Amino acid sequence: MDRIRIVGGSKLNGTIPISGAKNAALPLMIAGLLSEETLILDNVPRLADVAQLQRILGNHGVDIMSAGKRPGAQEYQGQTLHISAADIIDTTAPYELVSRMRASFWVIAPLLARMHEAKVSLPGGCAIGTRPVDLLIMALEKLGAEIAIDGGYVIAKAPGGLKGAAIDFPKVTVSGTHVALMAATLAKGTTVITNAACEPEILDVADCLNKMGARVTGAGTPRIVIEGVTKLHGTRHTVLPDRIETGTYAMAVAMTGGDVLLAGARPELLQSALDVLTQAGAVITASNEGIRVARNGAGIQPVTVSTAPFPGFPTDLQAQLMALMACAKGSSHITETIFENRFMHVQELARFGARIHLNGETATIDGIAKLRGAPVMATDLRASVSLVIAGLVAEGETMVNRVYHLDRGFERLEEKLSGCGASIERISD
Repeated sequence: MDRIRIVGGSKLNGTIPISGAKNAALPLMIAGLLSEETLILDNVPRLADVAQLQRILGNHGVDIMSAGKRPGAQEYQGQTLHISAADIIDTTAPYELVSRMRASFWVIAPLLARMHEAKVSLPGGCAIGTRPVDLLIMALEKLGAEIAIDGGYVIAKAPGGLKGAAIDFPKVTVSGTHVALMAATLAKGTTVITNAACEPEILDVADCLNKMGARVTGAGTPRIVIEGVTKLHGTRHTVLPDRIETGTYAMAVAMTGGDVLLAGARPELLQSALDVLTQAGAVITASNEGIRVARNGAGIQPVTVSTAPFPGFPTDLQAQLMALMACAKGSSHITETIFENRFMHVQELARFGARIHLNGETATIDGIAKLRGAPVMATDLRASVSLVIAGLVAEGETMVNRVYHLDRGFERLEEKLSGCGASIERISD
């Protein structure tokens, strides 16, 4: 099992290239099932979740060719995937594949839309709360699917194909919006999704679907309208930059001090998080090249933040902000409104000496002058990177165990940080 060893105390200076967004790449890959022609995706990050989804799609008969960097291309441009779902040989997504990654459940939408049937295992656990699939099933039923749950599998049929419908989500759901959007592209008639999630990754998927011949308007707003078409064709699409990776490295720079260009980052994708960082004392400058983050001399100021759906402060940056606030001059308050159980990093941050008090869904963090290095354990994807951020400033050595969580969502984390002066290395046992 790999571990990451960090010796704290170095400022970060230089350039960190931002990878393609995991949360856009996964649904974009799944959208490849909607067409028998080839979908080419550029800037796909090399992550454990992407590799796992390639295995899942391969099980359905999808042919995926991965091209590395082209001659003369820069190191960090991600990979290019050629996804060809000409012949879908199997409409079952088995438990042993789906159980490892929740997003793989979404294959139910394109399989049902194109093949009129699907049998998909209920997704496996995720440490940060229940995240049920009931809203996804509700959306598919609205589109005319007949759905039964049997032996841990969702069995969906739409003998005459799906039909356009009005889908009103009782609460904002990113996965529900992705599923409804993909399923509706090939449905007969018009679908209107209200209370849709507005995340940039949904807009990115809709842009790609439109290039494939879909007729989607309103993505990125709470009301999305989809006019169904009979078939989609292939296209080429570049995955947008990862706003969570951007925010994570921005917080690492705010934590350690220094001056780093986050190359390729787009400020409009995470403005609320950048505003919070500015409040905390970081200097943020946007340019054509990306986002520059610096913290000179001044200490970290405390902030009060609640997580919220886009364009609010992302739940996926909550743990990283908490690590940053552990060294602020005063008391900070962070309220988590999206997921229950999303404070598992608190007890691990406490091992560094952080002073964090939980009351329901609000954490109060009393900043201290110095964190101390410690052996810690990654509990989920975003929490684990908060331990890395703490380790970058902690006195002495920090050992982060169970880093496979990190590999799910951060491409070449140690390389990117050590390239800017951090003392960080991966140890493979």
